[in-house]
Amino acid sequence: MKNKFNLYIGLALLGLASSCAPSLDELEATKGTADFSKFIAVGNSLTAGYSNNGLYLEGQKVAFPNLIAEKMKEVGGGAFTSPFFSADQANGSGYITFKGFTDSGSPITEPVAAQAERGKNAQGGPLYTKYLDPIQNLGVPGMRLDLGTQPGMGSEAGNPYFERLLPDATKNSTSYLQYVGSHDYTFFSFWLGNNDVLGFATNGGVESNITNKLISLETFKAAYTAFITTLTQGEKKGVVATIPDVTSVPFFNTVTTARLNAAVEAATGGQAKNVYIATGNGTPRIATANDLFILTFPTAKLGVENALKIPYGLHPLNPIESKYVLDEGEINLVVSRISEINTFIKETAAAKKLALADVHAFLNKVKTGYIYNGVMISSAYITGNAFSLDGVHLTPMGNAIVANLFIDAINKQYGSSIGKMDISLYPGVNFPG
Repeated sequence: MKNKFNLYIGLALLGLASSCAPSLDELEATKGTADFSKFIAVGNSLTAGYSNNGLYLEGQKVAFPNLIAEKMKEVGGGAFTSPFFSADQANGSGYITFKGFTDSGSPITEPVAAQAERGKNAQGGPLYTKYLDPIQNLGVPGMRLDLGTQPGMGSEAGNPYFERLLPDATKNSTSYLQYVGSHDYTFFSFWLGNNDVLGFATNGGVESNITNKLISLETFKAAYTAFITTLTQGEKKGVVATIPDVTSVPFFNTVTTARLNAAVEAATGGQAKNVYIATGNGTPRIATANDLFILTFPTAKLGVENALKIPYGLHPLNPIESKYVLDEGEINLVVSRISEINTFIKETAAAKKLALADVHAFLNKVKTGYIYNGVMISSAYITGNAFSLDGVHLTPMGNAIVANLFIDAINKQYGSSIGKMDISLYPGVNFPG
């Protein structure tokens, strides 16, 4: 069958800004029972400011810990340095940018080339420009909680974002946990564990390597405890966050079964009305509304015939591959694991008397649309304001919102009165022109 599918994403151009700036309560800034003079942020890509499928200077500058640190200065916070790419390497690892919509309403994105690659490793992966000066934003894109306790992640064959932060003499032997523990601090934020679930989900529930393996609860507990034990030595205070539900982000809410079915029916003149998927249990079936397709599903493959003349995705003998869809059973597994993980995070925070930012609860509230300080935010791709073009990481506005969640938690736990971000000052996805 000739491929003539044109998936209609159906993105309504919603109002992207509030009609007026929200008024924030003016409070006398006090630090309460916490000492913010030396604040460090521990985490993964969300902490580092990764956005639009890349780490680059513009995104790094508005990472939520940077925004928190600026507000902490009102209550005794000190210097907070991030491993920024230089101005002449501002594109960093490269990223994607929004160029507009096709005539049928599908978004158009365009890659922006990397500028901070200093070479390649033996496997052909990138090596980025080193940053060895002292820093307080310790966020490392791609860092998993389970891998964070293991040495070697900073080697050239490991995580390139971690490798750029380590001297050559120690990069093969230093674990992320050891790296974190080597810093001098009085207060910390900790948000690791997302990738230990997200990698599995974004690969359609297919475990092909360590980066997309679903972490066991036992492994999570052991690694999480190791980090929190290290970070709270000397009774240091901090804030931790829960793990979001994967179904709350645009990556799983944009390419839907209904839209694929509509594309199939239109392209075949009604001869076919459903798409078929390969499930985790190995039995192909018709996709339902409870199955979640990934944002990067290559819709151009739909209907392309294999050697047996069976169109891709339109027949159980040539179904959509499992790596492109999180089926209902896999969703239940992921949601259950996240619930177990978050229960442990909450228990740990309570036992250690740490502040808790419940990002999971907030994003579930945001999923279908929520007015925050006069601005509509949702899990809608591009128009939802909170999530960037990769459908997982945050826009500047999303970072400001998350910063406020952390600040609220800190103020509640420690009796401080750190000021909050005016999110209307930070954009969502940048539209062209």
